[in-house]
Amino acid sequence: MSSTALRVKELLREKGWTTKILAEKTGMSESYLTHIKNGTRRWNEDSLRKLANAFEVSPMDLFAQRRKRTDDIDNNVSMPEKSDIQLKVHIVPVVGDIPSNPSPYNNQLMQLTTGFKDVFVPVLNTNDASMFALSLSSNQLSPIFDKGDLLVISPEVWTRSGDVAAVEYGNETPIKAIAQVTYTDDFIVLESVNHKTAPIALVRGKDHFRIIGRVIARHQHFE
Repeated sequence: MSSTALRVKELLREKGWTTKILAEKTGMSESYLTHIKNGTRRWNEDSLRKLANAFEVSPMDLFAQRRKRTDDIDNNVSMPEKSDIQLKVHIVPVVGDIPSNPSPYNNQLMQLTTGFKDVFVPVLNTNDASMFALSLSSNQLSPIFDKGDLLVISPEVWTRSGDVAAVEYGNETPIKAIAQVTYTDDFIVLESVNHKTAPIALVRGKDHFRIIGRVIARHQHFE
């Protein structure tokens, strides 16, 4: 199933609604909703908002790839019938390693070479075409990030002191990693996000260092 498919059929079953009832609640035609339900027609931002309002879920929870929450937090928050918020959904490629120079083409190559061909994740309200979602292959960063989590990384978003980012460092054999970055007058300090390993202090202007992109979102993996 495409990562952009919606959970309309599943949510109708949970609510005990028919397509006719959903049409009444959204103001959309039964025919159009049937196409959306069966994945034979592409939804748009307006239909996404109306469906989220009707089902009383967030727009992100409409996507088929999303899994149900396993805690007891009440998530029945309704969205307003009318909103000035414009939802922009960007489909981000999932990769198994950090690309050295992220771009739509390089990210696609990394998808192919790391076994994530045609795997994508939706991200709201961003226009960075070079974004990628790094799939974590181990629990090295747990308990902050776990194996199977997807870290959405944006090369265009500025990384400030204290942010978590994909970085490259090392003079002889550059290393790519996810780290918390702290800037001082003389050093750039890289710390593990779970603080289980000793920090690395790089001398400004001497040691090789560059930001590949900032971590802007996490799609959590549930067993």
